Amino acid sequence: MENNPIYIKKFNGEIEEFKIEKLKNSLRRSKASEAEIDMIVEYITPTLYDGMPSKEIYKRAFSILKKHNRVSASKYSLKRAILDLGPTGFPFERLIGALLRQKGFETEVSVILQGECVTHEVDVLAEKDGNSYAVECKFHSDPRTVSNIRVPLYINSRFLDIQNRWNKDPLKKSHLKQGWLVTNTRFSSDAIAYSKCVGLQLLSWDYPENNGIKHNVDHYALYPITTLTTLSKKEKHQLIENDIILTLELFNAPLALEKIGISSLRKRKVMNEIKDLCDL
Repeated sequence: MENNPIYIKKFNGEIEEFKIEKLKNSLRRSKASEAEIDMIVEYITPTLYDGMPSKEIYKRAFSILKKHNRVSASKYSLKRAILDLGPTGFPFERLIGALLRQKGFETEVSVILQGECVTHEVDVLAEKDGNSYAVECKFHSDPRTVSNIRVPLYINSRFLDIQNRWNKDPLKKSHLKQGWLVTNTRFSSDAIAYSKCVGLQLLSWDYPENNGIKHNVDHYALYPITTLTTLSKKEKHQLIENDIILTLELFNAPLALEKIGISSLRKRKVMNEIKDLCDL
């Protein structure tokens, strides 16, 4: 294959040369064993063709991994699992709120705040050490969506309107220090440069480097229920409708499975998968 490179189509429509090591590294990040990785590569390599969508390679790798290592399959599917939290952005806001609580913040989701000029709905209001933070979450169901500079421009103007009113209010017990902008996809380079300049904190799938959403979800085991391989897509969305967003929430409220008609046998399988995934 080195003499005849194969070019694949990425999620964002770009064409790039397929690199075996890139596939291996993504599988390693899911904690798949080297034997499992070699098996997947050996199966997938002969099926590659020019113009093959990267999502097709992902589906094939996931299918094999699921048969041999469900925990690694769940971790490998994390990006897709977060996309599957939609169509509304509320479950994603809940995930971000849970992440911030793990970092020592007190949080509220969907808060109406009065600005200097107009009222605003803030997706997550976080407080820590006498400072408050207004967090805006931009959820996208399409992995190709990139938040360009217009998004932080708009979010920062909203934050400044809220901050001007908040910090004048003698009844407020904290200082509104900073605005945050969070997305499950990516930011453009201009969006990052502008946000750094005005002091807007950004968080995306892989930004900041080694401290993005993927890193934090893995670190705190805050896996959404959409990562579970023992439930169908319909069952996962039934749970989301019942306000169960995270696997840990489901583990602590197993009766939610009975409410949607899951048998005792399958319930045990789901609970065991959560234990393995979250290392409980």
